[in-house]
Amino acid sequence: VPGRALVAVGVVVALWCAAFAAVSVWFELTNYFGTGRYAGDETAISVVNWFVAVLKLVGVVLALLAVHPRLVAPRTVGTLLWAAFATLTVYVVGSITQALAMLAGIAGDADEVDAWSVTYMVAFMIAAAGFGILATSHARRAGLGTRIKVIGAFGAPLVLGSVLVILPAILRAMGLLSTS
Repeated sequence: VPGRALVAVGVVVALWCAAFAAVSVWFELTNYFGTGRYAGDETAISVVNWFVAVLKLVGVVLALLAVHPRLVAPRTVGTLLWAAFATLTVYVVGSITQALAMLAGIAGDADEVDAWSVTYMVAFMIAAAGFGILATSHARRAGLGTRIKVIGAFGAPLVLGSVLVILPAILRAMGLLSTS
């Protein structure tokens, strides 16, 4: 049975996911991408935004399942927790790499690495750490082996690939996303 500290981590991670899902909903309600440099791709961005919002809501449920044993098979929860942890960790490492490349003048504009982007990255680091704590604790409590952890970790390229490669390719093929 999870202790109070672990339950607190689960609740904080669930709230983090819910807050980020709320941002996605806010984007849609305010037509955030309907103007400016992304206006031409508004429909495609909306599709991706809703897809990511659903992933964030899955994160809410997953964080709560991590601290409420026996609602779903422990192997399933464990696999998904390791997938969430790996996905956020890979995203953070990739974003840090991108920021360093920008600051070094290798790619992009160093001026885009500002206090807001650093805060955003710290928030994702906290979420990754939270999912890491939940995944590790759940695996220990449920007696899950390395196999489940590895299978879950392979979820990272699947999730990130679906958001960053597969979904945009489908939207591009449908004529909803520009090639620029």
